[in-house]
Amino acid sequence: MSRLVRFGVSLEEKLLTAFDQHITRKGYQNRSEAIRDLIRNQLVGEEWGGNKETVGTITLVYDHHQSDVLQQLTHHQHEYGKQIISNLHVHLDHDHCLEVIVVRGRSSALIDLANLLIKTKGVKHGQLTMTTTGKAVR
Repeated sequence: MSRLVRFGVSLEEKLLTAFDQHITRKGYQNRSEAIRDLIRNQLVGEEWGGNKETVGTITLVYDHHQSDVLQQLTHHQHEYGKQIISNLHVHLDHDHCLEVIVVRGRSSALIDLANLLIKTKGVKHGQLTMTTTGKAVR
């Protein structure tokens, strides 16, 4: 483990109060834990913007009765086969399915794949969530 370093932060009182309320809602033990998470989140966000290798999920909700939706989604996923690690398919009700696709690759390719899947006719909602491979996070 790295050596811990103490440093001070100056904030407006209202901002500190709001931050302390955030800490309480999230269940952090102290401000240091919350600040570490904020810094990590910022650094992970830079991984996405830098088109570095990243991992994530693409979550889709769609009407499987919609003409060709399954065929189109499968076709798009085959086009990006190198980026897809796994997927989970859940029948939500008689008409709707949830699909969670685990992806890995350059952030630009994952964004392209997500956009392609989300705009497919019959997809009611879609979202890409990217995170880090963990290599750059300390």
